[in-house]
Amino acid sequence: MRKLDLYLVRQFVVLLALILIGFQVIFIIVDIFENLDKFIDNKVPIKIVFLFYIYTLPWFINIGLPMAVLIATVFSMGLLVKRNEWTAMKASGISLYRVVLPFLLVSSCVSVGSFYLDNSLVSWGNEKKAEIKKQYMSRKSAKSKNKQQLLKDLFFQKEKKLHLSISRYKAQNQSAEKITLISLKDGLLHQRIDGKKMVWIDSLSMWKLKNYSIRNFNEYGMEDSVIISSEDTLLNVAFKPEELVQQYKSPEELNIYELNSRIIKLRENGVNTTRWEVAKQFKLSFAFTSIIVMLFGISLSVMNPTGGLSLGTGMSIFVIFSYYAFIKFGQSMGIKAVLSPIVSAWMGNILFIIGGIVLLFSVRK
Repeated sequence: MRKLDLYLVRQFVVLLALILIGFQVIFIIVDIFENLDKFIDNKVPIKIVFLFYIYTLPWFINIGLPMAVLIATVFSMGLLVKRNEWTAMKASGISLYRVVLPFLLVSSCVSVGSFYLDNSLVSWGNEKKAEIKKQYMSRKSAKSKNKQQLLKDLFFQKEKKLHLSISRYKAQNQSAEKITLISLKDGLLHQRIDGKKMVWIDSLSMWKLKNYSIRNFNEYGMEDSVIISSEDTLLNVAFKPEELVQQYKSPEELNIYELNSRIIKLRENGVNTTRWEVAKQFKLSFAFTSIIVMLFGISLSVMNPTGGLSLGTGMSIFVIFSYYAFIKFGQSMGIKAVLSPIVSAWMGNILFIIGGIVLLFSVRK
């Protein structure tokens, strides 16, 4: 059995590597054609384009891994069936469940690697890629892009003494809604400003605050005075509009540990954390994708031996795209608060792993 396990693992790993490389080539070529006009219009240097795809590669690898695992599983088992090796195994008393073990071991290692890849190189690469887009790929269309840019659930910090949280920020008219500005002094709360809306006044280089409350605190952190007004007032905040856009990081640019820290800070400042929690749960759930699709791949390969590799490959592509569509649907339901973040991120995994197990038990052993 040890020789058989090594044989199955070696065949599976070789196919996985080849298929994964093929996916990367396809992803990069398609992406180059999609961004070619942006590279040309902004006269992006070849060196920067090369760096752009170096930073993008970890994300391509991460999203390609589940598809590569599924197709590699189908081909590995399909070749065993085609060469009558699967028939010989069954005649020797080896069940399908025993054959699954080496595939399960490799796919588990892939899932662990996917988790660490997503929370190290992918988030780092996405951050670097976003910097290149801001610096090189949006100069000619910055104004038109800003008009369409709506940022939600923001949190900014300066020198650990000033915290600014914003529910919604519209780059078009440089206006923020539901803002909270907290000032610290010697580690204690010094002042808290809450406002329904603030708008940047370009001529004064200041913010105009509407429907606000200002709470001042003494050296012991106790509330000292309160000002509540429905009038407008000018506010000198250490953050300018361009800083809000430049310092903003999307959930894709943060790893799971940074997301957890961001969620805690947002909660402390009364900001809605739903989309950040969904992103965090999705990073956890996506790591199990390789194991889930492997179960489908085994079953699809042996359930219809006369169908050949083409049938198994076609069915596997249908399964993986159905899975991706389902988890994206769950994400959107979570962001819209129709489902809780945990349910929205994990329901696809739960349903598909149940389906994979049922399918595995239903095929001939």
